[in-house]
Amino acid sequence: MAPPGPVDLPIERQTVTSLTRDAIRDRILRGGYPAGQPLRQDAIAEQLGVSRIPVREALRLLEAEGLVTFNPHRGAVVSTLSPAEIEELFELRAEIEADLLVRAMPHMTPAHLARADDILDTYEASLARGQVAGWGSLNWKFHSALYAPAGRPVTMGVVHRLHQHCDRYARMQLALTHGEQRAITEHRNILVAIRRRNATRAAALLRRHILGAGQALVAFLNAQQGGAAHAAPASTRRRSRPS
Repeated sequence: MAPPGPVDLPIERQTVTSLTRDAIRDRILRGGYPAGQPLRQDAIAEQLGVSRIPVREALRLLEAEGLVTFNPHRGAVVSTLSPAEIEELFELRAEIEADLLVRAMPHMTPAHLARADDILDTYEASLARGQVAGWGSLNWKFHSALYAPAGRPVTMGVVHRLHQHCDRYARMQLALTHGEQRAITEHRNILVAIRRRNATRAAALLRRHILGAGQALVAFLNAQQGGAAHAAPASTRRRSRPS
C-alpha cells in the first residue's frame, strides 16, 4: 500500500487562514500592532470575526516571515529588530539586490522599464500625499520590477522577506525624518543608469540607496532610544546600570 500523501488544509480553510494572515500582517506593518506587543489569539479572532484556528495558523505563517515571534511565556508577539539587526538586513539587501539588478539588466525590455516607471509614478504620488500605509508595498513593487527579468525566483523570495522584515521601520523613518525626496531622487537616478545600460553605475547607485536608507534608519532609532533614556527619571537610569 502506498504511503499516505501530505495532509492539506481544505481550500476554504486555507482561504480564511490567508485572509487572516494578510489582515494581521497589514496591522503590524501599519503600526496597529506595535513591536513587542503580545498578539492575543482570542482578541484577534474577535476583531476579525474568525475562529482561533485560522488566527493560530496565520501567526505561524507570520512567524516564518519574521514578523511574529513565539515567546515561551508571552505567546505570540510582534517581532522587534535592534539597530544592529536592521543594519545587517540592509547590508544583505544591498549585496543581493545589486547582484539581482546586474543579472536582470541584459534581459530588460522597454516594457519592463515602462512598468517600473509607472510604479514609481504611483509611489511618488503616494509619498507626496503622505499615504504611509502604501509606501512599503509600492517600494517593493518598484524594486521587484527591476529584478524580475533576472529570472531568480528563490533569490526574489529571500529579498521579499528582507523587505517585509524592515518595512514598518523604513516607513516610520521616511514619515518622521522626511526622507521622501531623497528616495524619489535615488530611484530616478537608478532608472536613468538602467536606461543607459550602465550596469556598474546602476548597481552602485542601488547599493548606495539601500545602505543609505539603512544608515538613516539606524541613526533615527538610536536617536529615539537615546531620547527615551534621557527622558527617564534619574533614579530609573541609575537602577538600569549594570551592577
